[in-house]
Amino acid sequence: MTNATSSPLPSTDRLDVAARLRDALLGASFTADGLLDLLGAPAYAALARSETVPALRATRGDTPLETLVRLFLLQQPVPHARVAAVLPVEEAQEAGWLTRVGGDEVAATVDVRPYSGPSGEDWFIVSDLGCAVGGAGGIGQRDEGVVLGVGGASTTLAGITVRTPVASALDLGTGSGIQALHAAQHATRVTATDLNPRALHITALTLALSGAPAADLRQGSLFEPVRDDERFDLIVSNPPFVISPGARLTYRDGGMGGDDLCRSLVQQAGERLNEGGFAQFLANWQHVAGEDWQDRLRSWVPRGCDAWIVQREVQDITQYAELWLRDAGDHRGDPAAYQAHYDAWLDEFEARKVKAVGFGWITLRRTGAAEPSITVEEWPHPVEQPLGDAIRAHFERLDYLRGHDDAALLDSHFKLAVEVVQEQVGMPGAEDPEHVVLRQHRGMRRATKVDTVGAGFAGVCDGTLSAGRILDAIAQLMGEDPVVLRDRTPAQIRLLVEQGFLEPAS
Repeated sequence: MTNATSSPLPSTDRLDVAARLRDALLGASFTADGLLDLLGAPAYAALARSETVPALRATRGDTPLETLVRLFLLQQPVPHARVAAVLPVEEAQEAGWLTRVGGDEVAATVDVRPYSGPSGEDWFIVSDLGCAVGGAGGIGQRDEGVVLGVGGASTTLAGITVRTPVASALDLGTGSGIQALHAAQHATRVTATDLNPRALHITALTLALSGAPAADLRQGSLFEPVRDDERFDLIVSNPPFVISPGARLTYRDGGMGGDDLCRSLVQQAGERLNEGGFAQFLANWQHVAGEDWQDRLRSWVPRGCDAWIVQREVQDITQYAELWLRDAGDHRGDPAAYQAHYDAWLDEFEARKVKAVGFGWITLRRTGAAEPSITVEEWPHPVEQPLGDAIRAHFERLDYLRGHDDAALLDSHFKLAVEVVQEQVGMPGAEDPEHVVLRQHRGMRRATKVDTVGAGFAGVCDGTLSAGRILDAIAQLMGEDPVVLRDRTPAQIRLLVEQGFLEPAS
């Protein structure tokens, strides 16, 4: 296989060719939906596991779509005549998208993977050969400067990003340009940076082939390419967050000690945001012996920012090392070299007193509040993507609660959020439940225990009565002192609002 980092890339100067290619791909239904229809669910799912045999079997015909799948996704040489019947082959060769191989065959110079946008847009993600998720190369054939395609981390970040119209967005560490492509749909100006110049070139190809506006592309590490006076309404980054000894692989390894890259990224983001702007990252962080991991992350949050940090997964150091050794394909090589690399990872962790590594999301919002809010929590349970609206609503609820003391809260009206259900837990036949649980079926899909008052309160919140009047009615039914109930319940109401079970009625 050709070394991806030394192989030539298509030209970014021939936008006319990219436009013609896009029209031809769409005309042949080379889209996410078209792939699923052609391959079927099992073969389509196998591609995501880097297993190509089912897809090869499903594309043994000579239809235009089968030709494109074999050419761009499976990296198979295809007879020139077949390609010429589907694509503007001569122009594509001149612009570097295709190359002649063998006697009379054509091969792709890059991976091109169909990708569906949030509103059903048909986009195309360009990456190095064998480096699209589901591409022919798969795990274990990645070079140091390679540019990967769509992965689980990419789609996770795209799903949690707040999508509101903004003037300026920054995609820091753009890779193949997935986040820049999303941002271009709701940002007037998109800036994309990367340490790897090859990534910037591929981002330009992704945007052009997807029919998106060009971005301002800048080379450099972290915020180095950003001018001191520049501010953004949205900053997103899927950084090289892997905590590793050294920096063997640019696309994933931070190159700083421990989790310093993620910490630096978060700490420097605050001063780059406009008031009300969001910065959203994926990150890894160390669980260090003798330290509270939540306190560690709170110390990362820059001044003047609200923060919501969610830990989605924790791995012990052996699991973590094995995951990324396999990602690099080390397990397929020399056993002695694999053991040496494994030892190096464990030596690094032991030297830093790291016992585990957490993975999750970090969202910052620039605020003028006197006392910014920092929430750090563990939530390993299933969620409903996309979460961007839920994350925006979380910060809006923080503003609401900050602006309402207990007296104002009791004068307010609330509604139960959609798709919240009540569960009663207790022994069969018992007269009263041991406890009552409110559960969300959307967004974060939280569950929280409430007492009888909390359950009764939430159940009648339809925006008609104020919170205080509802509590007075509950007190009368339960034979309690309404003053006492009004005094002790606001804390529970605040929690239900903060977690999205109750919404302020407009």
